[in-house]
Amino acid sequence: MTAPRAEPFSRPVRVDTLPREGRDEAVEANAKEREALAKLNRLVDLADLSATYRLTPGAQGRVRVEGTLRAHATQSCVVTLEPVEETIEAAIDLVFAPMPEGGDSATTPDDEDEPDPLVDGKIDLGALAAEFLALNLDPYPRKPGAVFEPHVEDAAETSPFAPLKGDDDKA
Repeated sequence: MTAPRAEPFSRPVRVDTLPREGRDEAVEANAKEREALAKLNRLVDLADLSATYRLTPGAQGRVRVEGTLRAHATQSCVVTLEPVEETIEAAIDLVFAPMPEGGDSATTPDDEDEPDPLVDGKIDLGALAAEFLALNLDPYPRKPGAVFEPHVEDAAETSPFAPLKGDDDKA
């Protein structure tokens, strides 16, 4: 049996103590957590990562989580490999629900996304911020003005058959 993988940025919050009107929460990654997240996401640097949330309890043990992720990341340009800075601000809007007996996810109307599972009555707001960071990073960061120009060599000069090429008149 393997131990569960530890999240590089974890801020679990119990939801059974939420007041009826809900509660605001904020999380911010420290330097060690940002370094681990940068490595996990193959970033040059992660200078800042924070999120603010509003947790609102609902029917049947559900909890709505609304908020905003803010981050400042540096990636490598896919063309020049030079650093490219990126400021991320992403909206978060999810619903969490207890897992029903048997482990199947809760059913929802067809027009609604399936809720995320509540695990042991907690929502990990740090892991949620880390997930939204990964989802909102530019998959192909490019430095302004960087243009990919493929290297084209003269096929006649680089062909391994170039020395064998002769005049057609000698045939």
